[in-house]
Amino acid sequence: MRGRATSLRRRLTWTLIGGAAVLAVLFYLVVRTYAQQIAQQGQDRILEASLTSLMDAAVVREGQVEVDVPYAAFAMLDTAADDRVFYAIHQGAELLTGYDGLVEGPFAAMAGPAFDTVGFAGTDLRLARLTRVLPASPAPVMLTVSVAQTRDSLAGTLWAISVNAALFGGAFFVLAAGMALWTSRSTMRPLSQMAEAVARRGPRDLRPVVRAVPTELSPLVTSLNSLMTRLSASLTQSETFIAEAAHRVRTPLATVRTHAEATLMRVDRDENRAALRSMIRAIDESSRAAGQLLDHAMVSFRGDQMERSAVDLVGICRELVDRLTPVAEMKDLELVLQADGPVVVQADPILIQNAVRNLIDNALKYSPPEGAVRIEVQSDPPRIMVTDEGAGFPTEQMAELSERFRRGANVGETVGSGLGLTIASDVAEAHGGRLALLNVEGSGACATLYL
Repeated sequence: MRGRATSLRRRLTWTLIGGAAVLAVLFYLVVRTYAQQIAQQGQDRILEASLTSLMDAAVVREGQVEVDVPYAAFAMLDTAADDRVFYAIHQGAELLTGYDGLVEGPFAAMAGPAFDTVGFAGTDLRLARLTRVLPASPAPVMLTVSVAQTRDSLAGTLWAISVNAALFGGAFFVLAAGMALWTSRSTMRPLSQMAEAVARRGPRDLRPVVRAVPTELSPLVTSLNSLMTRLSASLTQSETFIAEAAHRVRTPLATVRTHAEATLMRVDRDENRAALRSMIRAIDESSRAAGQLLDHAMVSFRGDQMERSAVDLVGICRELVDRLTPVAEMKDLELVLQADGPVVVQADPILIQNAVRNLIDNALKYSPPEGAVRIEVQSDPPRIMVTDEGAGFPTEQMAELSERFRRGANVGETVGSGLGLTIASDVAEAHGGRLALLNVEGSGACATLYL
């Protein structure tokens, strides 16, 4: 069962974009967490300084603690958000001054300040607390100082940092996504270029791929070249076999036909003469098929290795008319060449001659006696038109008549192999042109070889 086709470029793009999205989110979270830690540490340092200032202002007289609360202890806690400040001072478990319920005992001496986030007065507070044992007479005094501050300013700072982090993360994601698209496009470009180079080739162009490709594509190119080499060898072997077989079959067929004709002249019985005529007809059909198989193999071989040169289409047609005129006269037909002047193109003369000869041969074969076959050469665009006065092409089969071994339904008993139009079509395509078939108004058919 075939799996669903996927796009490597799309997969690479989405992988890179997904990675960029993950990195953008991680960037946002890391920056926000680190900013929160830094901001919290800043607030804690200020609370610690305020706490130390209050602790240093405490004095013990006759066993009682007196605290002259300094203004600077709370002034340093001033923020742009006007955060509220709460404090409490305890001697032992007794509240000396400040907000009752801010902290709860029992209290124990500590080496340094302790920080905590607590709820008080309907809001969250950052609380700093320090407990020290002050020397006094007749007994030491335990003093606990607590300072708390709301977190509005901290929240505002974190919000601003979060917004900036999100903007930077979004910008990073957009930039990374653009780079992902560019990277996927540039990464897949060599593969696309190689595919386009192979796609532009003709159906029989099996030359090795010699483009410079990235190292990762080298195994693919090597395998592709190996496949093309094997296909080329197999195709050449097949064409050689067909050409050799056609050549070897055509020679003995000519010998057999000669003997059959000689025998026909010496036979008197009508049934024997009819059998010999059928034999000669079959030999002619086989000989023609072998010849056209040889022509088709030659066209297939030269189509990929054309030797282009300046070719005068009128000169080629005039030479073929001179050569085939005796054949036409035997069928009471006239070959007429129409051209205003030389029409020179860059083409393979052997292929052009082969194609035009097959078109003229078809026209002679299907034309009724005492008719004419017209060969017209035009220059804009370069084309050769061969027109006969026969039955024409079957309209419903016209699109498929240039396929191999396809013949029209109206050919009757006319000998043929179904390769003549195929050869002409292959030659036209090898030169970047096409073969056009149409019926002439009244009667007849016209085959046009565009180059």
